[in-house]
Amino acid sequence: MKQLTLFSRTGCCLCEGLESRLRDLDLLGLSIELTVIDIDAPGTPQELKARYDLEVPVLALDGSELPRVSPRLTGEGLLNWLQRCLSTAL
Repeated sequence: MKQLTLFSRTGCCLCEGLESRLRDLDLLGLSIELTVIDIDAPGTPQELKARYDLEVPVLALDGSELPRVSPRLTGEGLLNWLQRCLSTAL
């Protein structure tokens, strides 16, 4: 199972929109587990906040950052983008 991490922040419309669209996909069918990390949450390491403060939303697959995804991608477009990222990560 691959680990897809979304570095996010509460109140960010781009972050929340991407999370919602990702949750609508059949990620388990792609053997992907989604984890969302709120960089502003108490207990989040300061280095994550420093790294992603002005960059969210950021996606990482098994610890490697993915190219920035277009906020316009929804449904099948987002799924195709994710599958391309998976195929290049192999």
